[in-house]
Amino acid sequence: MAARKWSDEHVVKTVDEIRGAGGTWDKCAEVLGVNVRNLHTRYKSAKDILARQGWSPEHDLTHKVPDGYHLKGASTLYKDGKQVLQWVKSNIDHERQRELFIQACESMTADLPQVASVASPAVTLPHLMAVYPIGDAHIGMRAWGEETQGDSWDMTEAVRVQCGAMAALVDLAPPAEKAVIINLGDWFHADNMEGMTSRSGHVMDLDGRYAKMIDVGMMVMRQCITSALRKHKSVRVINVVGNHDDTGALWMSVALRHTYEGEPRVEIDKSPAAFHYIEHGKVLIGTHHGHTCKAERLPGVMAADQAKAWGRTEHRYWYLGHVHHQSVKEYAGVTVESFNTLTAKDAYAAFGGYRARQNMKCIVMHSEFGEVSRHTVSPDMLREEAA
Repeated sequence: MAARKWSDEHVVKTVDEIRGAGGTWDKCAEVLGVNVRNLHTRYKSAKDILARQGWSPEHDLTHKVPDGYHLKGASTLYKDGKQVLQWVKSNIDHERQRELFIQACESMTADLPQVASVASPAVTLPHLMAVYPIGDAHIGMRAWGEETQGDSWDMTEAVRVQCGAMAALVDLAPPAEKAVIINLGDWFHADNMEGMTSRSGHVMDLDGRYAKMIDVGMMVMRQCITSALRKHKSVRVINVVGNHDDTGALWMSVALRHTYEGEPRVEIDKSPAAFHYIEHGKVLIGTHHGHTCKAERLPGVMAADQAKAWGRTEHRYWYLGHVHHQSVKEYAGVTVESFNTLTAKDAYAAFGGYRARQNMKCIVMHSEFGEVSRHTVSPDMLREEAA
C-alpha cells in the first residue's frame, strides 16, 4: 500500500513528539509509514520550509505565511505570561518561488506530445564538436525601423532569421559527431504576461501576446534542434538564464526535456544554474549570460567549479551573451568571448547609441587542438526559408 502524503507540519510534529519522548527514527518511520532514510531527508526539508514560513511552536510562532513567502519578522504582545496579540510580517521568498515554479513546469509538461525521431547521419567525425552559440535572440521584441534607424523587427522576422541562420550554419559545418546549441540567455524578450523583466521590472516593446511569444520561441528552438540532428549524431541544448527571461529559460528547458524524451540523440541540459560547462577531449567551455559575473572573474569561477576538468583540458573558453557585441579577451588559461545577436536594435539600444553587428556563428572544436574553424552568417546572407 502506498505511503500517505503527510503535510510538513504533521511530519515535523510527529517526529519531534516521538524523538522528544525518547523514541527512535525507526519508530517515527513506522508511525508515518515511510522509509526511515527517506524520512531523514523529508524531515530536514520540511523543517527548513516551515522555518522560512514562520512555523516555530516553541517560540509561539504557529501561523505560517503562504508558500512562496518567508517570515520577515514577528512581534508578540504578552500579558501575565500569555500571548495577547501577534503581528506577522512576510516577504517574497524568491528561492522557494523558484522551486515551486520548477515543480509546476514539471507537472504541466508531463503529458506534452513528443517529437518523432530524425534519421541519424550515416557518417560523422568523432573528434569534432560543432558549437552553435546563439546570442540574445529576444524573441517577442518589436522594433520600428524608422525609430531605430535600422531594420524593423517582429516575431515573423525572428523566425525567418533565426531558423535561417541555424540552417545555413549547419550546412556550412563539417559532419561533427557532437553538436551543442547554446542559448546564451535572453531567448525571450520579456518574462511575464505584463511584458516586463522579472529582475528589473522594465517594460519591454513586445510584438503581440506573451502566449504567442512562448509559441514562437519554442518553435524556433525546435527548428534549430531539427537542423542540427540532420548533420550531427548527438545534440546537446543549453538554455542559459538571462536577465530578460529568468523564468523563461527554466520552463523552456523543462518543456524541451519532455518533448525530446523519446529522442536519445538529444540531451537538454536541465541544470537551473547560472553557469554551464561542456567538455570535449582537451576542450572545456563555460557558458554564462554575462549579467551577474564580470569577465575577469570567470577564469577563477571555472577553475573552482571544474577543478578536475581544468586539469584534464588545455583549451578553455567562456562564451557570453548580454552585451550584444563581439569581444574576445585572453586571460591566463581561458579565453572569454561575447557574441553578437541576430536581432535588430530595439528603441532602447538605438537611443542609447548601441550599434553592434548582427550575426551568428558556428565554432568547430577539435578534441585535441581546440578551436580549428568558425563560420559566420548575417541576416543579409540568409535564404528565405530554413532547411
